[in-house]
Amino acid sequence: MRDVMGAVALVGSGLTAGVLFCVALSVVPALRALPPDRYVQTHKLLGRHYDPTMPLIVLTTAVADVLLAVVTSSTGPRSLFVIAAALMLGVSAVSHLCNVPINRRVKALNPAAIPEDWMDPRPLWRRWHLLRTALAVLALIVNAVAVALT
Repeated sequence: MRDVMGAVALVGSGLTAGVLFCVALSVVPALRALPPDRYVQTHKLLGRHYDPTMPLIVLTTAVADVLLAVVTSSTGPRSLFVIAAALMLGVSAVSHLCNVPINRRVKALNPAAIPEDWMDPRPLWRRWHLLRTALAVLALIVNAVAVALT
């Protein structure tokens, strides 16, 4: 059971870090280069499949880390699994409290009728995204070390 949970923690944190890193590296710069109307249109297309999938992966990984912390007797790895769970919950918190509200505002816009006083959310969204990306990469590193030590 511990091996399965270790695999879930590694795969989940790896997928999360990989997806968020890819978005930071390629998608965010591409979206920043678009005019507002095309940005809104593209944002709506890109976000369709991340929203139901990524929260499930992130939260499943956090649960796996908590379970590993419970069943691991060695103090060092147990502490690392707790840290990894906290980092994954941090990814979830930043996503739900910061990025998702911005996403909802953008999805509510009509690309053909962007208001003249529109506040471009891309810089703020990027900052929050970079924070959750860093948390996810750290979670992957911590999980890898914890699994290696068990």
